[in-house]
Parts: sequence; structure tokens; C-alpha cells
Amino acid sequence: MNTLKIALFFLLLPSWLAAQETVDLFIWAGQSNAQGYMGDATEYPIDEEALDNDILLNYTVSGKESSNGDWIPMQAQKGRFPSGHFGPEVSFARELKKAGYHPAIFKYTRGGTGLKRDWKSPGEGGIYDAMVTDLKKAVENLEESGYQVNIRGFIWIQGETDAGDDEAAKNYEKNLSQLIAHLRSEVVKNDALKVILGVDEQHYFVVERPIVLEAQQKIAQRDTNIIYTTMHGLPKADVTHLTPSGLVTHGHRIFKAYKVVSDTRHFSSNEQTFADRWEYIGIAIGLEEKCLSVIFSNTNRNGLRNPSFLF
Repeated sequence: MNTLKIALFFLLLPSWLAAQETVDLFIWAGQSNAQGYMGDATEYPIDEEALDNDILLNYTVSGKESSNGDWIPMQAQKGRFPSGHFGPEVSFARELKKAGYHPAIFKYTRGGTGLKRDWKSPGEGGIYDAMVTDLKKAVENLEESGYQVNIRGFIWIQGETDAGDDEAAKNYEKNLSQLIAHLRSEVVKNDALKVILGVDEQHYFVVERPIVLEAQQKIAQRDTNIIYTTMHGLPKADVTHLTPSGLVTHGHRIFKAYKVVSDTRHFSSNEQTFADRWEYIGIAIGLEEKCLSVIFSNTNRNGLRNPSFLF
């Protein structure tokens, strides 16, 4: 009898595995515009298609509020305003859901933080190390709940603080490359993990030290699984922080960038995708599609051809 039970178990095992639900996990990290610093939850975008309950969220504002390590439905997060706040992850995740994904957003942010000063290199005890520790716990929690976890991408919206310091700006490309390499090889175990980068190009620190902006673009140019997005044209509440409507639009742009970097048909066929129309596949402009024309001009002192944005 016991032999029969064991045989039935192994016979049914493949069908149980097939029925196991998959979640598509995205790691969302950076400073204030990744957090949604001016995303007053009184203007939280209406969930007209009732998508939020099917989107998982695990959030931490480093050193402040969090979901206590729990996975909760997509919603406004505690802090910043009496009703809480939200960031671009809301519209990004909703677009993913509409596209057929089962999104899980692991959000780890803190406004005003620098890569060199606060996130630090792997193993130095900075925010990055704390994020990795909490990420592993969050993935374990999903797996213990019966989910199969597919880590799809890493969104990094950061750089303004490093642009405010000569040494940090100078080393930004090296430090960010190191962070991405460690996340891919030592944490996610996927050297082709999709990565989406962004920084406020018009922040006065970035204007003063564009080497941080150029670093993100160079990293994207070197790797077809990394893409750069822009904040040009998004409405701001102050010198750098996006308004609630700006945060929503930013999320849409990041989703478009993910679609581009995930579509590898242009490497395997002669069919032209809209990514093929760009001189550099690694850079996404992220404007509305009717305005996605890009002129590459003004070669700078480093030989990097900077995109001009057509509105």
C-alpha cells in the first residue's frame, strides 16, 4: 500500500509543479524619484481596471517605513504625507499586469542617498547589502507561499546625489557597474538580468557633473540587456521631484523601456523592431511613441554621442 502511495505521488508530481503559480519579480531601487518623494497618495492613480489586488508589493524606505517584510497588494505606502505616498512602480506594475505578467515589486529606496556614500559597494554594509538580505527573505517568503519566483528585472533610478560630489561622480560608472555585476552573478544568478537605469538629467548637480548621466548611458551602450530611460519633459513639483502625474508617466516610460530591452527579436531575425531604429539599442528615450524620434549628435569629449530629445 505504501509503495502504491509513493508511486502515485511521483506520478502526480509533474502536474502539481505545472500548477504552481509563477510571479514575475522586479527589484525597484534608488533615491527620491524611485521612492515617489512627492507622490502624495491623495492623488494615487485610480485603479479603473481593478489590477492592484493582483499585484504584489514588498517595500522599504531605508531607515524609515516598510511593509515589515510582508508581501501586500499594490497600494500607497506609509510616510511622506498623511495619506502616504506612491512612486512610478504603480503604473509600471499595472502595465505589466495588462501585458500578462504576474508582477511582484520589491521596492527598496531612500531619498537623498548616494551610491558611493550610502548604498556602498557589495560587502561594505551599506543600503545595498541590506537590500540584498531583505530581497532573499522576500523571495523565500514567496516560495514558502507556493510561488515559483522569476526575477525579471532591476530598476535603478538614482545618481543625483553622486553628481554632487567630484569623487563620487568620477567613480559612479565603476561603482554602478560593480553593483549590477554583483546583483546579477551573486544574488539573482542571471548574467542577462534586464536592467533599467535613470537619473534626473536636469538636476543642477547632474548638469554640473554630467559624468553621472554619461556613466549610465555608457553602461547601457555596452550591454544589450541594460537600457537607459529619461525624465525629460516630466512635470516636477520642485527642482527635481516629479509630481504625482509625473510619477505615473515615468512608470509608463519604464514599462516601455522594459518591453524594448526584453524584445530580442532584432538579434535573431531581419524583422525591424522600433529598437532597431535607434543607433544605440541600449538607450531608450521613453517619450510617447509618436515622439520617439531620436537624433544622436554633439559628440562630447569622451566620444559618447548624446541623444537630443524631440518633443
